[in-house]
Amino acid sequence: MSKIYLLSNQKYPNVENLEVFQIEYIKSNIDLSIYDALIFTSKNAIYSLDSFNKDWKKIDSFAIAPKTANIIKEMGGKVVFTGITSHGDEFAQELITLLKNKKVLYIKALKTVSNLVEILKENDVLIDELVTYQTSCKKSNSSLEDNSVFIFTSPSSVECFFNQYKWKDNYKAIVIGKTTAKYLPKEVDYTISSETSIDECINLARQTLL
Repeated sequence: MSKIYLLSNQKYPNVENLEVFQIEYIKSNIDLSIYDALIFTSKNAIYSLDSFNKDWKKIDSFAIAPKTANIIKEMGGKVVFTGITSHGDEFAQELITLLKNKKVLYIKALKTVSNLVEILKENDVLIDELVTYQTSCKKSNSSLEDNSVFIFTSPSSVECFFNQYKWKDNYKAIVIGKTTAKYLPKEVDYTISSETSIDECINLARQTLL
């Protein structure tokens, strides 16, 4: 029986979570008051920063996508801009004029794959980086059903999946964005979600199984 497997811990009806990686928070004693703006490109960046420093809520936040912006708002933060393209490098281009003459901090994972920081630095934006979380692979005991759809939510989800499982020709892959797609093996056919959101990936997966 075909299934939808989501490589994330977020819960959805009739979707099976395939948790092949875990998130670990990395604490810091950073003084956030010296910054005019914060950049968030993932929900884990928000949750990890909030776990050890609540001052971020006073600072203007720039979010890559509506889902990220909504989490910032729900947690009491100040969203001043939400990305239109929802992809890392394009998001950087959108930020260039908005962040001129500001002192900026990018909240990020230990391993990131976009060129966001480089693009902003090349355009004279004063930007620092703060690593607040990392992902590590963990063992999954799930046996995978044939003809299933797999939703990859990050480069780490791709890496950790292929550390454990072999890809079958009858599988289908859906990826949350262009950056994640780059990490899939060449033999894997995939569809990129039109929005950088798990909800949209789920909708696409359900259509694929019709």
